[in-house]
Amino acid sequence: MFKLRTLASTTAALALGAGLLIVGPAGPAQASAADCSHGANGFVDISDNASGTVQRSVSHFGDTITLQSAGGHGFAKIEGATTSSESVWMDWTQDGGRTWLQCGPFQVDKGNGSSKTSAAKATSSNSAYMFRACGYTQDGVITCTSWW
Repeated sequence: MFKLRTLASTTAALALGAGLLIVGPAGPAQASAADCSHGANGFVDISDNASGTVQRSVSHFGDTITLQSAGGHGFAKIEGATTSSESVWMDWTQDGGRTWLQCGPFQVDKGNGSSKTSAAKATSSNSAYMFRACGYTQDGVITCTSWW
């Protein structure tokens, strides 16, 4: 009887553990572009050709996706060989990247080769408060910078 009870306990523990693995870590709380535009949730609209200090950068399929900062705000930008099928967004975390809000996507809408930015969010000196830039390129791949 003891072996049966131990087997049942072990099986239950493994099943519970497997369930936790399937659930996995928390991920993004996705927002639409509207949730980040026109001052929503503390975001600020900026020009699609805005430029700042490049904090992080990644290139893919002829495009450069950057995380930039200017005027105390961070924002994402995609530029290069862009097409209207591409988009950019900025992920924002307050817990070191364990969970984040996806602000966007913002679709390239000014013609091929034009740049596009996300809305901007105020930066913070808190080390758990970070941004990263992500882009969806014409080859169907999502590419993100590292967190900053």
